[in-house]
Amino acid sequence: MQKKAIVLLSGGLDSITVLALAKQQGFTCYALSFDYGQKHNAELLAAAKIAADYQVEEHKIIKLGFGSIVGSALTDADIAVPNTLQQGIPVTYVPARNTIFLSFALGWAEVLHLKDIFIGVNAVDYSGYPDCRPEFINAFQNLANLATKAGVEGEHFAIHTPLMTMSKGEIIKQGLALGVDYQQTVSCYSADEHGRACGVCDACRLRKAGFIEADVEDPTRYS
Repeated sequence: MQKKAIVLLSGGLDSITVLALAKQQGFTCYALSFDYGQKHNAELLAAAKIAADYQVEEHKIIKLGFGSIVGSALTDADIAVPNTLQQGIPVTYVPARNTIFLSFALGWAEVLHLKDIFIGVNAVDYSGYPDCRPEFINAFQNLANLATKAGVEGEHFAIHTPLMTMSKGEIIKQGLALGVDYQQTVSCYSADEHGRACGVCDACRLRKAGFIEADVEDPTRYS
């Protein structure tokens, strides 16, 4: 039986690695991205190109109204993306983002009659986001199997987090071994319309450190 999976695809470094890993494991992949009112919208252009390059079965970009809720530097025009290292839960945290993303993935999974969902969360370089921890993933997986028709009828959803315990450098090494081209990814919280990175936000700092750790040239396009 052919294996099928939904992969949450942001257009960033982690999500392209997860997509490459899912493909390596023999999954036919469906990619899911979100236009949630983020300032760094260039990532969606990157996601579309990545989905096409990896020949996913289908790529959906779902528009969400996070911008009307605001409260995050990624969605609120009145909150600047910081250019210094943040402690604790940073202002770039988007309230309930991964819960909502995974909920959409779960709904699509039921429609497609598939049980595997991949997401690129990471508990090592997770930037203080509470919805990137293994405790959250385990709780959501339990919810998925309690609150769905498929779960009640005995099917079992699995939320795959292959990057959970890897450092950014280890993620990059894994991706390079799979032939990933990181130049086409956008991780920056303040990327310009051409996808060029600012080089100073938390996402850029983690990404830069990852390429240094992996001891490979950083292919990121900076403004």
